[in-house]
Amino acid sequence: MKDTTSTDRICLALPTNRACEEAIVGIAEEAAYAARTFGIEVHLLILDSCDQATWTEHTRVGADLPATPGVIVHHLDEARQREFLRRTIQRSDLAAPDRLLTLMLPAELSYGACTNRAFLIAGALGCRSVHRRDSDSSYQVLDGEKVFPIHHELASLGKTASQASAAVTETVLAPHHGRRRVSMVGASFVGEPSVDIAEIEQLDAGVYHDVVSLWAPAHWPDEQKGQLVEESFKGAGTTPFTVDHSTLTLVDPMRVDMCNIAFHHEVYERVPLPPATDTIGSDYFLIHLVHDAALPGVLHNRHIQNFYTPFRRTDAGFRAYQLRFVKFLLSMLYLNDVYDRMSAAPDTALLDEQERVRADVISGFLRQSAGRDQTENVWRLDRVSTAYRKLGGRYAEFADLMDARREQLLDEAQQDTEDFAYLIDAWPVLVRAARDTGLGSAGA
Repeated sequence: MKDTTSTDRICLALPTNRACEEAIVGIAEEAAYAARTFGIEVHLLILDSCDQATWTEHTRVGADLPATPGVIVHHLDEARQREFLRRTIQRSDLAAPDRLLTLMLPAELSYGACTNRAFLIAGALGCRSVHRRDSDSSYQVLDGEKVFPIHHELASLGKTASQASAAVTETVLAPHHGRRRVSMVGASFVGEPSVDIAEIEQLDAGVYHDVVSLWAPAHWPDEQKGQLVEESFKGAGTTPFTVDHSTLTLVDPMRVDMCNIAFHHEVYERVPLPPATDTIGSDYFLIHLVHDAALPGVLHNRHIQNFYTPFRRTDAGFRAYQLRFVKFLLSMLYLNDVYDRMSAAPDTALLDEQERVRADVISGFLRQSAGRDQTENVWRLDRVSTAYRKLGGRYAEFADLMDARREQLLDEAQQDTEDFAYLIDAWPVLVRAARDTGLGSAGA
């Protein structure tokens, strides 16, 4: 593998399983802005899980992008991604290679797994950070110019907090955190809610409150659950961007979204994301980890514009998304417990002597959590079923489908937690193997 240490490289990643020609053009413009403004090498990584016809159209769009100094485009279909993963897993010499490959590239949709692939490929390319966008979003515009989040991400990410303070509007951080690196930079979105349940609120505000509150820990008081419902899935509202504002702080996980995020490699090379399938929110774990480990971050206001794709309006899209939402609710039995353990632990317990995340502590929390009694999740399924039957129509039909899969859904949520712990333990070896393997012909 060639030496990549002398060049400052970043990975700007766009995972997609849908037609998104405009998103590809837009992210290429953001890549060009980053290379031009910061003098770095940008590896634009498009992880494409689309059908052949859409892949072909995306290839055409990529071929028509203007050649830009400092920008290298990698457009990988699932076959190329699988080739890279197989070579990496083989080099790692880890046990159960088939299980690892399935967790990294499952047949079903996985928000965490697609980002984990971006993390490994970024390592293979010698990148110092990953900057993630989504295919169902676009950039805000001010005075005819697109507002690129990468401006704030590259101004601070990887610097110590003391160094980064000069590049932000304000600092809300204890002085003793000044020596730690800025590990995450992010913002949220404006426009349509991130989770496609707005129709429930329109049909019955009470049902909406009951359903959304189910992602809170069951023991929370009603007032706290109500506050969570008010804040959930709405991003930064609808107010358009007018002027920059950025805060160096311990970033509140409720204020950022994975369509508008960047992580330093010292975070994602220590701990991956949950590889759960058909589960929204499975890619938000590192946001919580960065906060609870008291790693500095920057919260800015260059919010992404979110929109719904036509598929979500179809009956098939409705069923698929409701399943992902229900599996998200079930995952919280375990993840809320892990978040509680992380927040209760002193940050020194989550970081090693070099102030890097201790992956073994996190996988230990997950294994403890995986043993939790499922009664609370049975209660969640009962509540969703009752709520959806009250709404009637296609919600009642979905409740029938959900009830028929009840035991399977309960078991999958527990298995997802165990799989995440397993992947964390294997992750450092996979990361080293990816660096040694390089992207090679898979990146063509």
